[in-house]
Amino acid sequence: MTSRREELLPHLRKRLSFGEIDRACLRELVTLARREDLEGYGLREKPASRGDVSSRLLRRGRETASARLVARENLVLCGMPLLPLVLEAYSPGTTISGFRQDGEECAAGTLLGEISGPGAELLAAERVALNFLQRLSGIATRTAAFVHRLAETETHLLDTRKTTPGFRVLEKYATGCGGGYNHRIGLFDRVMLKDNHLAAEGSTRGEALAAFVRRARCEAPELLIELEVDDPDQIPPALDAGVDILLLDNFSPEEVASAVRQIGNRAVIESSGGIDLDNLPAYACAGADFLSTGATVHQARWSDIGLDWKSGQ
Repeated sequence: MTSRREELLPHLRKRLSFGEIDRACLRELVTLARREDLEGYGLREKPASRGDVSSRLLRRGRETASARLVARENLVLCGMPLLPLVLEAYSPGTTISGFRQDGEECAAGTLLGEISGPGAELLAAERVALNFLQRLSGIATRTAAFVHRLAETETHLLDTRKTTPGFRVLEKYATGCGGGYNHRIGLFDRVMLKDNHLAAEGSTRGEALAAFVRRARCEAPELLIELEVDDPDQIPPALDAGVDILLLDNFSPEEVASAVRQIGNRAVIESSGGIDLDNLPAYACAGADFLSTGATVHQARWSDIGLDWKSGQ
């Protein structure tokens, strides 16, 4: 007979695809980035001059020009489907050709794509386009480093809600491009009872904790119920109440291994807190189903990608 844990695991290994991201949301982000650059968006006192003053000085600025996107270091690419939206915001006549796909591992020197269009508009769009590509590729590359260290284990990597405000869906998409999986997108798609919820409810132990989990199941039957535990004594009442996922918070690898034996197949097991590249193998060997970390986002370094103007133009 299939256990609850075995039923849930395939559904928890999911990645946000680019097609699932609202195009209107992306256009808003692109428009905001463009306005920052061209209009001084965010400044209380608006600038007297608007637009790309430097590119307006070009005598040949309306002529068609071409530039190459090039990886200047090894990276996992992410953000290429955003480029048409960025370029469209500056000039509808701009085209992209021969571009690489998101999720590809690209060595330094790899041609990622070629952009053609009015020279002045290309120059104006350059920084915004690169900002998106470099940021998202940095997250994908950082995630891939974590995933690589889990390659020989049964444990998978999850992201968190520790994301840049307004950029969550893109940063979670980048995590998927790097080989990680997405945790909940927001507060709306899973019941997750954390330590502060338990403290606020006065339900940190025993039957009070179990009753809280049962009430969550009753009032949100369509959602998975996850409980954060910071003490092994919280595990038995949570299991008795039928919790779906247990998040072992700040457990050592040895404590995780002990909890895995205690829980068995009765719930999915996630471990989080202080996990980094150095201790990742030890946590994976402890046997949790998932390890979650925000480090793939908040510790990610932007990838080095250049936009190189083609000579002779």
